[in-house]
Amino acid sequence: MHANVVFPLPGGPVIRYTLPGISPPSISSSSPLTPVGILSATVLIVFPPCVHKSFYVLRNKTLLVNNMSIGVFDAHSDLPTYIYEERKNGKTRVLEEKFDEFFTGISARVMSIWSKPDKRPIILRYSLEAINRLYSDVAESQRFEIVRSIKEMEEAIKNDKVALWLGLEGGEPIESLDILEIFYSLGLRVLTLTWSLRNQIGDGVFERTNGGITNFGAEVIGKCEELGILIDVSHLNEAGFWDVLDITGFPVIASHSNAKSLCDNPRNLTDEQIKAIAERDGVVGITAVAAFVDKDNPTLEKFIAHVEHVVDLVGYKHVGFGFDFVYYLPEWSGKSVVGLENERRIPDLIERLKENFSEKEVKAIAFDNFKRVFDRVVG
Repeated sequence: MHANVVFPLPGGPVIRYTLPGISPPSISSSSPLTPVGILSATVLIVFPPCVHKSFYVLRNKTLLVNNMSIGVFDAHSDLPTYIYEERKNGKTRVLEEKFDEFFTGISARVMSIWSKPDKRPIILRYSLEAINRLYSDVAESQRFEIVRSIKEMEEAIKNDKVALWLGLEGGEPIESLDILEIFYSLGLRVLTLTWSLRNQIGDGVFERTNGGITNFGAEVIGKCEELGILIDVSHLNEAGFWDVLDITGFPVIASHSNAKSLCDNPRNLTDEQIKAIAERDGVVGITAVAAFVDKDNPTLEKFIAHVEHVVDLVGYKHVGFGFDFVYYLPEWSGKSVVGLENERRIPDLIERLKENFSEKEVKAIAFDNFKRVFDRVVG
């Protein structure tokens, strides 16, 4: 029997742990559990010697996994889509009331504004409304903060908040460079050039013609360089991918894409593409979308195999996480990676990575690599 326990320490953090055959101890002021160290306001507890395996403490959105303090940078989330619909239906405090516990260990996250194809006729209006509703929801919470710079991200995390970066998944609303500047003023710092279909910037992976970046798309990329908006090549087709690297000398990211050599899906990257991203000092965010992990048996082990493949190919400094968890969207129900269904399973992932990587490498993969690229491009 395994006990999966969540309980608060009086006046302090929340302790979560999984113990085989162990009942949860009671916590009181006279508890024999002894605080032995403090890390960023996180109290590390040592259990009796009989207690072994997988416990972590959550505080300041930082995990302690078997004595290792670690933050997680998630480079892609579609939560704004859900928040948009919930607030449209009159709900408030959506993040805090429905998702706070699901941000287990998440220190920073890119919140991507994505719209279904049926929203295209009103895409600019929809995107602006989605941004406004996200800001409104964050304003109602004490646990989240939208950030526009590395300094703001670090300050938010220091103040026990999740740092939320604003992204746009698909450049459909970008009808002019002036509109791009308006989005930047609203906080846009990550631009996924296309979704999987064609827009005025370029072709996505599902377009038959495999066209590259348009002339206007090249202008958009140049403006992003000028403003400090990070270019994301996930969803872009291969011709467009190589066009981007011809147009810009800046680092780029693939926020939520896996290795095509392990899972032959058009949304994944070839080894040549992964190498090209690394040569620009960019990062590939490994995603937990089941179809991109393994078409037959998407498991935590297969997810880790993608991480290890990128590390073997280009080194640990060029891989991170872009989980793209979609458990909250009804149309994606039951399509998760087994063992990595949502944020609550991230400690299991970190613990597994520790088996094959050093603490420095795990921290780089989980947080520091994306921080480095954001620092260089966004500032």
